[in-house]
Amino acid sequence: MRKIDCEVAVIGGGPAGLAAAVGAYDAGAKDVIVIERDKHLGGILQQCIHNGFGLHVFGEDLTGPEYAQRYIEQAGQRQIKCLRQTMVLELGEGNQILAAKAGEGIIRIDPKAIVLAMGCRERTRGAISLPGARPAGILTAGTAQRFINMEGYLPGKKIVILGSGDIGMIMARRLHLEGAQVKAVVEIMECIGGLNRNLVQCLGDFDIPLYLQHTVTDIRGQKRLESVKVAPLINGKADTAREFVIDCDTLLLSVGLIPENELSKQVGVKLDSNTGGPMVDQYFQTSVPGMFAAGNIVLVFDLVDHVSVCGHKAGESAAMYAQGKIKGWNGQSVSVGCGEGIRCVVPQKLNNIEGEQEVRFYMRAAQVHRQAKLKMTDDRGETICEKRFQIARPPEMLSVQVAGVKTGTGKKYVFELQGEV
Repeated sequence: MRKIDCEVAVIGGGPAGLAAAVGAYDAGAKDVIVIERDKHLGGILQQCIHNGFGLHVFGEDLTGPEYAQRYIEQAGQRQIKCLRQTMVLELGEGNQILAAKAGEGIIRIDPKAIVLAMGCRERTRGAISLPGARPAGILTAGTAQRFINMEGYLPGKKIVILGSGDIGMIMARRLHLEGAQVKAVVEIMECIGGLNRNLVQCLGDFDIPLYLQHTVTDIRGQKRLESVKVAPLINGKADTAREFVIDCDTLLLSVGLIPENELSKQVGVKLDSNTGGPMVDQYFQTSVPGMFAAGNIVLVFDLVDHVSVCGHKAGESAAMYAQGKIKGWNGQSVSVGCGEGIRCVVPQKLNNIEGEQEVRFYMRAAQVHRQAKLKMTDDRGETICEKRFQIARPPEMLSVQVAGVKTGTGKKYVFELQGEV
């Protein structure tokens, strides 16, 4: 078994992992390794051939592969080692990594610090208990995206999409452009689950029907999907008296993403029930010393630019830990909580602050607020910062840079969001 020593190991070669590797190298860690299970770096970006990436980081409107290539080139310029077709099997004590590499077998990597950047996975039919038969033709929107954009297969001709997440709306447009008939996008909530720009550019511009506060109540078909029943919701329950049938041969599911944290659980990383990802501090360090997390395993972001910014920060922090400049969590930590109107916030902890620091927080609203005011207070009720938004929607990330945060025994910060609901 080959053994490899390095300063920083990054698990995942997607946008978060590549940004973390670049950040670690630029912060002084010259021995950085990226571990990627696929043949190619870039993660999910390789199948996202639509534009809309890079506006914040590069100031350009790029496609997914173009955006990924920018970071792949940056990693290459820094001669960062990339182990492709390498699957991490286990994380052990002392941040030891056990992995299986194609053509070589089991290898062991002993880094001084680790960045977890495994991304997220799609919620499946079983996760939402979708009733009905089990014919062919039911798949997640991300799988359909890979079939069309990378494999060259059209999954169906008459499409219904359940859920209005960003991938679902983008795939509605993509299927329409490929000649399929997109019969409907069905959303259980009273507002769409993705960005407003995708509502306009993907559904509105192509006259694709959107049914809000509706859900699929039955699936029909033997070998292949033949139709679905759709019903409106009243007080959260399907009104079967008003349900109707849509003939289709394919049902795509765009019903949410789940942070991929199986490896995190192996080593006892504390998870946040609100985000589904690890609890992290302002350095993106987890509860396990020397183990950092970045990207969609921490919190499912809506823009890849934010993923890269957080990944870069996590990589920098991992390099600092490897160099002994920062330590693991201590008793002087301060918790950051969700108050009224806030569903989740990252980071959830503040640690190792000497004096005062400027920290960027990411959060999501619990529901739609208009003329919203975001406020951060401490445990004495004193306001630390305020920021106003014309509208705050759950699918769109809220971000605020806060100066003057500090740690101290028994302190706590809370974010609240108020406005017209």
